[in-house]
Amino acid sequence: MEQIGDMKIYSLEEVKDELLGKIGTPERDEHERKVEEALHAYRIGEAIKSARLKQNLTQEELGERIGVQKAQISRMERGYSISIPTMSRVFKALGIATATLDLGIGGKVALW
Repeated sequence: MEQIGDMKIYSLEEVKDELLGKIGTPERDEHERKVEEALHAYRIGEAIKSARLKQNLTQEELGERIGVQKAQISRMERGYSISIPTMSRVFKALGIATATLDLGIGGKVALW
């Protein structure tokens, strides 16, 4: 914390420590895991959106290709409601023939 006149200025880490607990506590670890999970889902959604736009497809058109409503495509592109089977259908519909999941020391797994 830094005092500037009458104001107290806190760093982001100080605020996170106060609200979520110190690094290594169960609450903080759970929060960090959820943030990382959301970031991965967001990146997958962005990849779907980018591939769709490169092909000049609307969300509705992509939805028709895989048999879902436009709203489901929108949720996927925003990082919500993405399962591996649905990802497979979406990417195959976009002409992306293969995908690999890197599990670190667990090796790599071909998803489709």
